[in-house]
Amino acid sequence: MHPTVDRAAPAPPAPHDWAEVARRAPDGLAVVDADGRWLQLNPTAEELCDVPAAALVGTASPFRPTPAVSPQGQGHGLLDDDGAELVCSWTGGRTTGVREFAYRTHLLDAGTGERVVSFRDATAERHRRRRVAALARASAGLAAEGSVPATLDALAREVLRADALAGVQILSMDEAGSGLRIMGQAGFPHCPDFFDRLLQCGRQGARLTIFEAFERLEPVVVPDRWASLRDDPAWAPLHEYLGQSDWSWFASVPLTIRGRPAGVLNAYLSPGQVVGNQTLEFLTAMAEQAAVALDHAALLQAERELARREERQRLARDLHDSIVQQAFSIGMQAKVLGIVAARGEVPTDRVRSIAQEIGVLSQTVLADLRAMVHELRPLSSTSLGLEEALRALAESTTNRTGMRVGLQVGAGVDTLPTDMAEDVYRIVAEALHNVVKHAEAGRVTVRVALRHGSTVSLTVTDDGHGMPGGAPGTPDRREGYGLTSMRERAARWGGSLTVGPRTRGAAGTSVRAVVPLPDPRAAADLTRAGLPAPGPAPDGAP
Repeated sequence: MHPTVDRAAPAPPAPHDWAEVARRAPDGLAVVDADGRWLQLNPTAEELCDVPAAALVGTASPFRPTPAVSPQGQGHGLLDDDGAELVCSWTGGRTTGVREFAYRTHLLDAGTGERVVSFRDATAERHRRRRVAALARASAGLAAEGSVPATLDALAREVLRADALAGVQILSMDEAGSGLRIMGQAGFPHCPDFFDRLLQCGRQGARLTIFEAFERLEPVVVPDRWASLRDDPAWAPLHEYLGQSDWSWFASVPLTIRGRPAGVLNAYLSPGQVVGNQTLEFLTAMAEQAAVALDHAALLQAERELARREERQRLARDLHDSIVQQAFSIGMQAKVLGIVAARGEVPTDRVRSIAQEIGVLSQTVLADLRAMVHELRPLSSTSLGLEEALRALAESTTNRTGMRVGLQVGAGVDTLPTDMAEDVYRIVAEALHNVVKHAEAGRVTVRVALRHGSTVSLTVTDDGHGMPGGAPGTPDRREGYGLTSMRERAARWGGSLTVGPRTRGAAGTSVRAVVPLPDPRAAADLTRAGLPAPGPAPDGAP
């Protein structure tokens, strides 16, 4: 079915006053036969078609024929006697290129099937709508998960479709900052060495307009670009590539991120198209969308690199504080055993004592290494859910430190999204690390549960001597990286984290995080999974 454009429908002209209506009509008017061939055209219709009426009569019009039945009839589409406009494309003009006509038809003679067609040029209006839709889809695409090349390929296709261009390229500066590379394209085949060929053209004397746009941070438009370079020997390295699409004008629009050049968007216009103010505004808007995608990717990469550095520092600290020292002790005990053996007479009790100590140390090292493996990738296996990962963490912490770790996991916890489950695990792991390092506790209890079908609640409570230096947030208490990391993980999902005394009058510290589920529909999914009906949490529960 043709797309429709809302517009008030004019009254259909009567057969006897055709000449008068045709002379005065601001829109194009034409009579077509039952097969859609031109029979008559008024002067406005002749001007819109950009072809003399005499040359059109008897030829096929762009208005698809419609059956002579009621508007409720089934056929090519809705009959438009009810006032709805249809849209068609017209390519028969001598100089105007492709036009889009919005039209209505009215039955003139039921016997012959002849119809009167009133139509107007809707090219600019339709073009504007496609551009708005392309911008909306491009903005939505930036929010979707996907690689940068996939996002920019999709954006290039939106630009191509919206303006019916011949080709689009989106180039960005490479990681080394040594050159531009194609990150998204449409209308041209893949060319991994495009930039190298472009530089070769530049060395041969070619004018490289994309560098002008990149360096000046201003759009550069070149009329009839293909005509000027297709026979230029300086462009020989790219003749085959650029000749694979039919284009004429060229525009290069810079991509800027906080005032700095980040790349360019190249538009190759089909023959007959020119770059006017509206086209340039649209290309600039899409270049801004591409720059946002690149900036977002760069920020994510920087965040990942920071997280990796901090994780390496934490691992180095943990290795030094536990495994390195324990391995050193194993080495020292082995040396003592060698010295004792060198004396000739080896006391059995002494050897047994050293062997037992080496055994204990080796088991402790093994438990620490297992704990680190779980912390590095706790949910790497599809069969290992959050509950199982937490149990492995609790057991390894107990084996490594001797501190008793109790774990209570509520129903439905394993249905959490993977990313959220990862953050919940990391909060618990960091809280346990802090207890081991600072609290000198004998027992710690971990509770994780879903509350009211809409939030995840977790608490880590110990019986140690409390937090040194006062409560978090007070002038004499500075938060370290671990506590800051826990807060950030909770805040990522719109949640909160609090740290304070366990209970009034009792020693120990309680870490509590409350995180809302990411989507209201998840509550229904959890209910279907068999969770208990929502209700208030019992006293002392998280």
